[in-house]
Amino acid sequence: MTLTRTITTAGSKGSARADRRPMTFKRFMRKYLVGIIAIIVSAVVFLVPFAFIFLTAAKNKQEASLFEFSLPQQGWQLWENFVTVLQTRDYIILRAFVNSTVLTVFSVAMMVVFAAMVGYVVQRRKSRWNILVNLFVLAGLIVPPAVVPTIWLMQGLGIFKTMPGMILIEATFGLSFCILLFRAFVSTIPRELDEAAIIDGASPMRLFFTVIMPLLKPVVITVIVVQSVAVFNDFVNPLYFLPGDANATVQLTLYNFQSQMNSQWNLLFMDILLITIPPLILFIFFNRQIVAGMTSGAVKG
Repeated sequence: MTLTRTITTAGSKGSARADRRPMTFKRFMRKYLVGIIAIIVSAVVFLVPFAFIFLTAAKNKQEASLFEFSLPQQGWQLWENFVTVLQTRDYIILRAFVNSTVLTVFSVAMMVVFAAMVGYVVQRRKSRWNILVNLFVLAGLIVPPAVVPTIWLMQGLGIFKTMPGMILIEATFGLSFCILLFRAFVSTIPRELDEAAIIDGASPMRLFFTVIMPLLKPVVITVIVVQSVAVFNDFVNPLYFLPGDANATVQLTLYNFQSQMNSQWNLLFMDILLITIPPLILFIFFNRQIVAGMTSGAVKG
């Protein structure tokens, strides 16, 4: 026992002495090389395209058509392009921002509530129906949406070309991914909490909304941010299911500055810059919560 303690003490002193060695350039590179490479790659992949968009949006029409990564040679026209984009087609971009905001808020709210309920029930209650439910959830991720039958169904229900119909479409298409996240996170919550709430006389709805739902905050934030960006940046679904200038979303406004015969690249990139800012702000402020919600339940479940 004494010999073991001596060896352990000597080993700990040796490791502490090794940690106190001066930081050389070789040790620094060996320790932080992966992080440095990741930062450089991230800068190239994300910052360089954003800088190109910003510079092109600040040029005039002739300079922007050259697609050169350079500063504006004929003066910065960032404000002029911004005003022109706002005034195009009777301020259609402002209506598009309002439509996209309404669409994003209500569709993401439906995803959070319904996906949390389904994920909780599927994880907690084991029955023969779980296999069928899991099959439908996976089918929602794998099977591509059928555009023509969906339009025919929406016309029959009287919700085609309407905002409520588009909200249902976005919520339905994003529900499967959200259910998988909530089900994985619910598996990390002890069942003893459910049993204690039931003993205290809590009903199933009260149990879910007062006990379980507050514990789902990390994954709720993840779903809100990820799906908000997906819905806000969605181009295909509004193009098919929500046509018309009155129902235009921000992605559809890109058509205002690009056509077969004429393209105003400086205004197009200014529009892209305005569309990019809201999702970028969400990711900057909630990136840690996104990672926490995505990795929760990765081991269990």
